[in-house]
Amino acid sequence: MNGYFVTGTDTNVGKTVLSALLVAALGAVYWKPVQTGATEGTDRESVRAWSEATEDRLPLERFRFDPPVSPHLASREAGIPIALDAFQFPEAPASRKWIVEGAGGVMVPLNERELMRDLMRRIGFPVIVAARTSLGTINHTLLTLAALREAQLPICGVALIGDENIENRCAIEHYGDVRVIGHIPILEKINRAALLDVYQKHFDLRAFQ
Repeated sequence: MNGYFVTGTDTNVGKTVLSALLVAALGAVYWKPVQTGATEGTDRESVRAWSEATEDRLPLERFRFDPPVSPHLASREAGIPIALDAFQFPEAPASRKWIVEGAGGVMVPLNERELMRDLMRRIGFPVIVAARTSLGTINHTLLTLAALREAQLPICGVALIGDENIENRCAIEHYGDVRVIGHIPILEKINRAALLDVYQKHFDLRAFQ
């Protein structure tokens, strides 16, 4: 199996839009191992709508909780412990790349001992960091990259989301010693056609070959 793990510098940074873009562009399987806030809708449902992926490329979450809180808290309240050895790849079409989306950022706790980056290590895919283009993104992105490197996780690159900001992009590449492999501008409407257009115009396609 091969693919990418999509994480973010924060919650609601645009991980799911980035995931849907990659699912559409690469014909990939999408999996969200841990979903919280399910009462407000799931990221799986959003990816289905935006990428138009078929149901066999959208396996169910391993853990799904209703409250919009951290996984460790949601699982504690539900009385359903999250353990790393519970994460096994679900069935999906063979020979396709995987896009695995995390919950929140790299240091989000899964339980009393383990963090999201421990799940990233278990899955083993190169990590793509979704980051804002706006003020504060340099600090948040560099901290995220530092946490990934401390855990010795492979980094594919950073994808920026929002209005273009060349100075922030250059700073992230320079101080973070990382490639910005794509940019998703503000979209009036999110659908498969719009996402594929962004991929062709604003992403380094070589990063996914």
